[in-house]
Order: sequence, then structure tokens, then C-alpha cells
Amino acid sequence: MKTADIFNEKTVFSLEVFPPKPDSDESVIYGTLEQLSDIHPDFISVTYGAGGGKNGCKTIKIASDIVTKYGVSSVAHLPCINHTKEQITQILDSITASGIDNVLALRGDIPEGCVLTGDFRHANELVTFIHENYDLNIIAACYPETHPESKNAVEDIKCLKHKVDCGVDHLITQLFLDNDDFYAFREKTQLAGIDVPIEAGIMPVTNKRQVERMVKLCGIKLPTKFVRILERYEDNPIALRDAGIAYAVSQITDLVAEGVDGIHLYTMNNSFTAHKIYDAVQSLI
Repeated sequence: MKTADIFNEKTVFSLEVFPPKPDSDESVIYGTLEQLSDIHPDFISVTYGAGGGKNGCKTIKIASDIVTKYGVSSVAHLPCINHTKEQITQILDSITASGIDNVLALRGDIPEGCVLTGDFRHANELVTFIHENYDLNIIAACYPETHPESKNAVEDIKCLKHKVDCGVDHLITQLFLDNDDFYAFREKTQLAGIDVPIEAGIMPVTNKRQVERMVKLCGIKLPTKFVRILERYEDNPIALRDAGIAYAVSQITDLVAEGVDGIHLYTMNNSFTAHKIYDAVQSLI
């Protein structure tokens, strides 16, 4: 099922998982999916894998199994950087042959010092290629706090509008910890004429190392309320985990009350955390 169609029916609740590393036991991810199956998410997205391009085939296999084994719609992540059109065609042919209807079209991270090759420089180019050649539902990423490489918020919204106009059916945000940033961003998209559904990406922060990594990689802002939680519980792992779950639940409760199109939960393959959050918000969605 194409994810864009689900938004006509309800507030969407979806999950993200990632494949195991190339040298890891594949059974672990299937154990996680089994544990997540009783949440009955509207769809599950599968990242391109911790091993990069070499791990991409696992993404397709897992996304296909989500459909065939669990009866849940799936999304295959697809970064395009350093790929040729021929390579992307092979991947997309494999995706469609595997019964997957949805693709998250991404540029992908550029490794430091990397000399770019291939036929794609930006996600909008991949969106255009998919839209012109395949009958796939196309999802793209967006950034409530502005893309780290954008000059400013105005340029960021302009680039997002162009990407959506190239054929995007639905957007998922990068994680954020301050809902006001999401509301301000949503208003800007509305003013810019971006009218596709926007899911709020929520990541429950359950340990200090995770916070440090998010700030470094994503440049997200840490609200005062969240910093106080971190400072109070940083030496108590269980308390910090529970506080992080409570914070995510609070975010979701507020977002749903404000009419968000959907919630996309970055599970980090942690079924315990995902269940705790879903149990707290299931009556709202």
C-alpha cells in the first residue's frame, strides 16, 4: 500500500528500523520486527543500513519481508549519492520486484573528503528520476530546524518546495525536540504551497551518548526542559531512559492535539521503548 493513501484515513503512526551490519546475525532484526508487529504500525521504514551501499540489499529484503511476513506496508530508504542512473535503476527494479510500494528518496551523507561521482547530487534529482520512471510512492526528508547545509530557513523551504514539486508524495521530518520548531516549520511549508502530508519524526532519547551523537550529526537544538532532564538523570541510566520515553510521549501528545498528519517513531531497533511509547499514545491516534 502506498503510504500517501493512509493519511486520508487517520493520524498515521509508523516506525523506522535499521538492518544489521554485514557481519551481524540477521535473526536479530527479525526478532525485533516480531516484537514490533503487535503495535500494528501503518508502515515500517527500513534504513539503507549501517554498512552503507554494501548493506543496501538487506534493506530491500527486510522491507519485502515486512510486507509478506507481517502484512505491513514498508518503505525502503534509498540514498543516491555516488550512484549512477544504471545502479539506481537496478535497485529500483529490485524494490518493485520485491513488492515494495514506497521509497524514501535521499541524497545521503557525503563522507568527509569524498570526491563525488555518479549522476545524482541532490535528492530532488532522485525524486525526479523515480517519478518519471516508476509507479512508486515517493517520500522525502525535511528539517524543522533547517537543513544543516542551507544558508537560511528561506532557502531551505524554497529547496523543499522544489523537491516536493519534483514528485514527492509525503514528507518525514528529521528528529526534533522542541515542538515549536515543528509548528513554525509547518506554517512556513503551508505559506510556500507545500501541501503533501508531513509526518513528525520522533526519536526517544534514552542515553547521554545518543544525545551527543544527535547534536553532532544533526545539529538539533536542545530545549532547556530537555537539558534539565539530561542533567538530572545522566548518572542514572534507567531513570534517563524512562524520562526520555516520557518526553517523547509528551511531544507526541501535543503534536496529535495540534493536528499533526502523522508520527514516525525512530525506534533504533528498541522494541521495549517503542512499545512503551505506543501504549501511552495509542488511544490518541
